[in-house]
Amino acid sequence: MLEDLLSGAWQSVVFGVVGVGLMAAGFGLVDLLTPGRLRDLIWVERNTNAGLLLAANQLGIAGIVFTAILTSYSDFGRGLASTVLFGLVGLAIMALAFVVLDLLTPGKLGEVICSPEPHPAARVSAATHFGAALIVCACIA
Repeated sequence: MLEDLLSGAWQSVVFGVVGVGLMAAGFGLVDLLTPGRLRDLIWVERNTNAGLLLAANQLGIAGIVFTAILTSYSDFGRGLASTVLFGLVGLAIMALAFVVLDLLTPGKLGEVICSPEPHPAARVSAATHFGAALIVCACIA
């Protein structure tokens, strides 16, 4: 019993570190897709457009990590590999979705996201990011 608890706790730590790492990669992805420094846009300039896009990205990655862990069938190695693989796939698909949305809409989406005025395109972009993550979640299950 104690051994199972310790094993579960250890696995939680490992999955947690991997999940936080993937969420940090998501932060880096949104930072790459938008002009300027994301941390300044959100925390200094209080840009709601950038904040909304990052929030959708982080929730999407968390959803992918959650689904990968949930479907790992008690096989730690398989679950960990699945989490990393599908997390990276999710990030790539989110980036692709952003680029495609940028191509389909007028102007540059990154500049719209960085605009200080709230813009409906930020909501659409956030929904696109989260939707891309949900597609990956469905592929895991």
